[in-house]
Amino acid sequence: QVQLVESGGGLVQAGGSLRLSCAASGRTFSSYAMGWFRQAPGKEREFVATISWSGLSTYYADSVKGRFTISRDNAKNTVYLQMNSLKPGDTAVYYCAAELSGYFTTRLGEYDYWGQGTQVTVSS
Repeated sequence: QVQLVESGGGLVQAGGSLRLSCAASGRTFSSYAMGWFRQAPGKEREFVATISWSGLSTYYADSVKGRFTISRDNAKNTVYLQMNSLKPGDTAVYYCAAELSGYFTTRLGEYDYWGQGTQVTVSS
């Protein structure tokens, strides 16, 4: 069983920054691929970013590329999402997810465990 707890969400003005954190339980966190997804009201959950178990490989949705950075600290069992130049369109509940086989993917259905989510609201 893996538990994921997101934090760091909040209200920010357009152009501002936030850093999301996702703390994971489990002794083998360093073997998991991790991802961030988001869901805006009335929309489907969508891929944001993913990172390999080692942290050496990352991949981003086109909508956030150049503005968001995913990283991880395996010693702290934590994955981060640094969000800069935020736009009102980034408003959503942000979820982290763990993929236990270690193969990072953009596909929502490939992830095995999910956090409860943290709200990010960007005002114009």
